[in-house]
Amino acid sequence: MALSSSHSLQTALTTTQFSTKLFRHSHSSLTTISFPSNQTNHNLSISSLPSSHQWRTRVSFLNRSKNVESVKQELLEAISTLDRGADATAEDQQRIDQIARKLEALNPVKEPLKSDLLNGKWELIYTTSKSILQTQRPTFLRSRVNYQAINLDTLRAQNMETWPFFNQVTADLTPLNSRKVAVKFDFFKILALLFTDTDQGTWKGSR
Repeated sequence: MALSSSHSLQTALTTTQFSTKLFRHSHSSLTTISFPSNQTNHNLSISSLPSSHQWRTRVSFLNRSKNVESVKQELLEAISTLDRGADATAEDQQRIDQIARKLEALNPVKEPLKSDLLNGKWELIYTTSKSILQTQRPTFLRSRVNYQAINLDTLRAQNMETWPFFNQVTADLTPLNSRKVAVKFDFFKILALLFTDTDQGTWKGSR
């Protein structure tokens, strides 16, 4: 889910039965995945509606936008002190999950996989995944910032760690419907070594 926020960031939400992840759009340049530019403009047109319907449509749209911004701000404030989820208690996780689901219900994009808003490089700002948070490691050995790059044109995604290890994993995305995908990881970069998952289920490493 991608939404425009008041501070020129888009926030994306991914919720599964295993974990919740929140991302915000990063405007930094991509070094590992290039995304074709898309100049398509998405405009709301209501000029063809009767004047009374136009007024109700405008009011409804403004109210919905106001609600989205309010819930988004509530969510960002709830996660702001939790170190991307590493410091979250069970109660914190439950509260954030409730707010995230409320925000997801307000998403005006009904078919996210058909929206250009999903393309780009996203910074992870919250997750319940212990493997991503690397809580089993000392703090100084945890990735400082994590990114996820998505390209819907090629149905590819890449998760990227930063200092100190800069590990990466790349995956194929197979749409299950207009809102969900199946993910198959096939390339792993660990400590500058590239590993490929072959059809035989074995691993092939190269530099």
